[in-house]
Amino acid sequence: MIEDLVNISEPSNGSPKLPVIAIIEHQMLARSCIVNVLKRELNGFEIVELVSTSALTGLAGRDIRLIAFNIADKEISDPSIADRLALIEEFCPNAYVALLSNRDDEATASAAMQRGVHGFFPTSIAVEVAIAGLRLVLAGGVYRPLPVVKQGDATSLRAAAKCAARSRSSMVHEDKYVAAILPERTMVDLTPREQHVLAALKLGLPNKLIAVRLNLSQNTVKMHIQRIMRKCSARNRTEAVLRWSGRPNGHSPASRVPSS
Repeated sequence: MIEDLVNISEPSNGSPKLPVIAIIEHQMLARSCIVNVLKRELNGFEIVELVSTSALTGLAGRDIRLIAFNIADKEISDPSIADRLALIEEFCPNAYVALLSNRDDEATASAAMQRGVHGFFPTSIAVEVAIAGLRLVLAGGVYRPLPVVKQGDATSLRAAAKCAARSRSSMVHEDKYVAAILPERTMVDLTPREQHVLAALKLGLPNKLIAVRLNLSQNTVKMHIQRIMRKCSARNRTEAVLRWSGRPNGHSPASRVPSS
């Protein structure tokens, strides 16, 4: 309903309207906190507060880039969640969808990806990681966190790698981004910790956030990135991601060593 549209600004002096990020949350305090953070962190977008999904009709004609709403403790299969997702698809077929959830289990995350959701954000993650994930979604990528396994835990590493493989089969891959904390394939020349750092690089995270995510110091993160770059003969971190992503079965490609 239109009365559920909490805030929307009209451009002044004929200035063009900004693309919209819609936050759907019926609890005022939670909604206000999320909106205030996004207004500070995501420039170039109008952050619109909505009380319910039906209020999207009040944004007719606007360039809606992202719709995020909180499913709390509900499962993706819950009829109310299915109805909300269907309504979003009807009114905003080109918008990316992100879900906030009190659940952080693999089954819920995978179900969200299978439903076409581009971002799955457990409420247990740090706000810095959530912002980086939203930026990835807005850039056309897919964000869903996976558990970080402990270095040397081969059993957990294999299990998480299988989990990542299952998720990839159901994801929509865009711009070669996959938001996982594990690499897309086994890379025999990288240590487990270097694989974790490389996967974080795929998210476009800065060293500070990688350090927070992997519980490392920033100096240690820099050291791992330098080693990764040497191992794949890359000039920078972006080239390192592209080179390693293109490796067949983790074997070294025929590439020249950079001059510097």
